[in-house]
Amino acid sequence: MSGVGNTLISAGAALVAGICLAATGLLQQEAASKEPPDRQFSLQLMAGLVRNRMWLAGIGAAVASYGFQAVALATGPLTLVQPLVVSELLFAVPISARRHHVKLRWREWAGLLSVTGGLVVGIVAADPHRGNPIQPFSSWIWALVTVVLIAAAGVLIGKAISGPARASLFALSGATVMALQSALYDATIAELRRSVGHTFITWQPYALIVASFTGMFLVQNAYQAGPLAASMPVMDAVLPMVSIGLGVGLFGEHVRTAALGLAGAAAGIVALVAGIVLLDTSPVVRRQQRQERKARQPGEADRAPAADRR
Repeated sequence: MSGVGNTLISAGAALVAGICLAATGLLQQEAASKEPPDRQFSLQLMAGLVRNRMWLAGIGAAVASYGFQAVALATGPLTLVQPLVVSELLFAVPISARRHHVKLRWREWAGLLSVTGGLVVGIVAADPHRGNPIQPFSSWIWALVTVVLIAAAGVLIGKAISGPARASLFALSGATVMALQSALYDATIAELRRSVGHTFITWQPYALIVASFTGMFLVQNAYQAGPLAASMPVMDAVLPMVSIGLGVGLFGEHVRTAALGLAGAAAGIVALVAGIVLLDTSPVVRRQQRQERKARQPGEADRAPAADRR
């Protein structure tokens, strides 16, 4: 097939993958937001969700998204695929707001576009190239420790505060662990290609299972803690950036280090952070969070801290 044909297939598959991810976020956040507050960070939260048809439909949408992403990456470069996949933000957050009868204003749209644009600019500027996923355990230690520290800090700080920022910090923890999951998946696939039998006496497949369940658990807590506008932009920003960081530092992947590339990456990160701050401090997003609390537990919104009611 011609290069143009491959590009069209890749772009189409990536866009459909983004729509599927948007559906995943909408369905799972809708289900998680109805779980009682006292189930946060307990196995009861997951036990309730796995019996929820809406949440399970979200899992199905996620599986479909992974399939379309595989097609997109098989026919096109990451720098084309990733920006189209994160277009989920522009579908999911407005739909979620509409479902809660909340109207997004210029501040919220600016935040969404800033996160999406910052991620696109950062990935295109970095232009990552594949490295070697098979590395000794000694090389993994710093990555494992760093991920655990970031995830733990996000949870501890998130528990200590209220408002949309709590959901954002839980999302930071979840996305960081999910990025580690992606790195472990890469390593496991590389080991399988080298020797199927040897793969199952290595530690990576088992760490992959732990990271997968831990990441999912943290993400569901982020969904339960606040509106989609507080969690999804953070996950979409952190997951690819941490993945690139692990790829460069652990697998020896190459990124563009010329002045223009570094400037573009820096500009992308600044835009990402600015967009997340705009959304986390948005009165509209806070109002949506209070509505979700009220629907879940009548009267809770009235007991919310004064800072959260502003």
